[in-house]
Amino acid sequence: MAGHDDHGNTPAAWTGVIIMIAASIVGGYFMVAGQPFVGLGAWVGLSVVGVAAGLVMRAMGLGKKPEALPAQRTAPAAEHTTEPAPAPAAAGGN
Repeated sequence: MAGHDDHGNTPAAWTGVIIMIAASIVGGYFMVAGQPFVGLGAWVGLSVVGVAAGLVMRAMGLGKKPEALPAQRTAPAAEHTTEPAPAPAAAGGN
């Protein structure tokens, strides 16, 4: 985890999360106000808007940049053997 120092702190992530927090607040208000179906609809609808906003902003380049994978190290052919590994020594319980 040495190369992960941003933890998703991007404009796209923040925008999506803030919209979804607002969705929870609005949905909760309507639940308490005695209109649970309106609250559920508002919560689901605004949550979808938050996810879509985050994805659109990421597509616009405001999200996390893809990390370059480290080069895969391949072992030389001489290191590949067909001999089985030696069995572990039995523990002697004297």
